[in-house]
Amino acid sequence: MQEEEPNDEHVDQHMLDDTDSGSDADLVSESDEECDEQCEEAGAVVTRTYVPSGDDDQQSLECDESAYVLYQKAETGLPCLSFDLIADDLGSGDERANSFPIAFSMVSGTQGPKVHINSLLVIKMSNLQRNKQQMEEDDAENEDSEESDDEDEPEFQCVQIPHSGCVNRVRSTVLGNKVVAASWSELGNVHLWDLSKELQAVNDSEAMDLYQRSKEKSLPIFTFTGHQQEGFAVDWSNASIGLLATGDCQKNIHIWRPLEAFTWNVDQQPLCGHVKSVEDLQWSPNEANVLASCSVDKTIRVWDIRARPSSSCVITVNDAHEADVNVISWNKKEPSFLLSGGDDGAIKTWDLRQFGKSKDPKPIATFKHHVAAITSIEWHPSDSTVFAASGADNQLTLWDLAVEKDDEDEEEEEELRKLPPQLLFIHQGQKDIKELHWHSQIPGLIISTASNGIDIFRSISV
Repeated sequence: MQEEEPNDEHVDQHMLDDTDSGSDADLVSESDEECDEQCEEAGAVVTRTYVPSGDDDQQSLECDESAYVLYQKAETGLPCLSFDLIADDLGSGDERANSFPIAFSMVSGTQGPKVHINSLLVIKMSNLQRNKQQMEEDDAENEDSEESDDEDEPEFQCVQIPHSGCVNRVRSTVLGNKVVAASWSELGNVHLWDLSKELQAVNDSEAMDLYQRSKEKSLPIFTFTGHQQEGFAVDWSNASIGLLATGDCQKNIHIWRPLEAFTWNVDQQPLCGHVKSVEDLQWSPNEANVLASCSVDKTIRVWDIRARPSSSCVITVNDAHEADVNVISWNKKEPSFLLSGGDDGAIKTWDLRQFGKSKDPKPIATFKHHVAAITSIEWHPSDSTVFAASGADNQLTLWDLAVEKDDEDEEEEEELRKLPPQLLFIHQGQKDIKELHWHSQIPGLIISTASNGIDIFRSISV
């Protein structure tokens, strides 16, 4: 992992800088251009707010590092478009978030062009420092600081597990003292993996040497071949340890119930309801038998798995979006609230308490900023009003539902007044963003993966 100069563009509603050397007619008025010319003639640096429009406007942009507490980038060779963060025993909360350097582990999977070259990756990222601007400010206060640049370099440890086919999606959980990952293969199989040896290797140099010398190939501890087609939907329950749900592109959802000795009983009869591909699954954070799903059929469904598969769907939201519903997220602090994101670029908030009161439930809020499909969405793990979303427009956005619109400031730029007041921050620089996750033990830390690598950052907004 090599630290790079930030090359992304971001928008924070309190800090928005654009060093545009070639003005865009859609963003800049004639009076703005005249003012810029006068400033340039006087030798002044022109800075102006940049608001992404989704168009390739060839703006010359500069990242404002002061808007980031931490920002790093990493590359894995082959694209890794799905990942999950692995729980550890290094503590949690603000104390860990503010203790630098930061370290964490994750599991990901490659999407290579050939079936046999793909792998599941167990990764540890460590020595992640605050951004340079903040470090320089701290060093100025501490004149005795003698840390070298080498000591500030982030570290990247990785081991590979051969995986048959591209990894469509991967999710991890802790079972007893083991970390187990579920991976969806493009070949239509779902594999479960014990990551114990791999985690030991990335956390200890001697264990890494032994792991590499042994050349032992890890095998799945369990495989389900009952899906008739590949899929992407998979989720572990937090309310019932070992309970798993998987959904495929043929509309079927299978429930996995844990048995002894790391085996599972997978219901052969799928949950019936969706008529097209199941795109995402989310277990209720507090009810062990309740599951939510979304689909290309534009619906969101809530299931009670105690009922027969043919009658287990208890709530259906038809036409939840104008197009495919790609992703959902269940609020872990306020379980009544569910987020959804669709191909229509819309983000919607649903109050599940209203579902039983109406045959045609409506979202309590709809946000339209992204100009392409929503690819990932997730509530903040400890702040019930904050969430993050990513889109095919190469934007990752942070939102706070608790923010209300202030009276319009006459001096506020016109482009800013068009933004939803709940939009806190826009992070850019990645291409084809597929997935994001908050780190549940490090408040504010976000990891996102895209075709051009992995971003790790924490903004000043959250």
